[in-house]
Amino acid sequence: MEKTTSGWINGFIGVAIFAGSLPATRVAVADFDPTFLTCARATIAAILGIGFLIALRQPRPSRADLLSLVITALGVVIGFPLLTALALQHITSAHSIVFVGLLPLCTAIFAVLRGAERPQPLFWLFSIIGASLVVGYALSNAGEGSAVGDLLMMAAVIACGLGYAEGAKLSLRLGGWQVISWALVAALPLMLLMTIVSLPTAEALGQVSVPAWFSLGYVSLFSMLIGFVFWYRGLAQGGIAAVGQLQLLQPFMGLGLAALLLHEHVNWMMLVVTLGAVLCVAGAKKFAR
Repeated sequence: MEKTTSGWINGFIGVAIFAGSLPATRVAVADFDPTFLTCARATIAAILGIGFLIALRQPRPSRADLLSLVITALGVVIGFPLLTALALQHITSAHSIVFVGLLPLCTAIFAVLRGAERPQPLFWLFSIIGASLVVGYALSNAGEGSAVGDLLMMAAVIACGLGYAEGAKLSLRLGGWQVISWALVAALPLMLLMTIVSLPTAEALGQVSVPAWFSLGYVSLFSMLIGFVFWYRGLAQGGIAAVGQLQLLQPFMGLGLAALLLHEHVNWMMLVVTLGAVLCVAGAKKFAR
């Protein structure tokens, strides 16, 4: 029971950190190219991760873990950051945040496929209800975004769900912060090369706003590294499918940040849909095992 409770606490902290990712990305892509932003944040986080791995003398992963690390890197280091950065050129962060409500269902599906978890049938009912609320909102409010932005967000959610489930499974053997650190290391050669290739000119960098620089720092340090320390630990301790339902809280937090920091319009339908998704957490949690 104590380990499960710790899992939910760690998971909640991770979700709270991730809630700022999309608003921060929205600010950053106003001044940075999406490709550069994706590669730069991964490169910065990887350098920090390498420092932790060396300082704490962590052993290298076994050859059997390499495939899982690559899948994790493709999902959360490359796929989700790049796809969301591209999507946020077409839609607002408030609109994109609602898609995060699909992450719990997506993560649970990959938990079954990759993690061999077996939630009860009623778990899927609550998960599907929450996901349906989100999809229904997106379809009924297509005018607030764009077909391209919505499709990119859907692809981002799938990539992220796979990365979450794969990384959480690996955390049972390597530890939470070690998994994201090694995944960042695995992606570093490509990310560093692309950072150099997509580096803006000195003139362009001089025109980058202070909020954009702060946003780059946030997504590099918190979204790409610190958040995963808590998140993977929580998933490993409390179960991928169960703790993954906490992601239904992330849209609610993110919408508040989008309204508070970016002054984006958050309509009543957004709040109703998000609240409905949040209520599904309790039901899904009860029948997760």
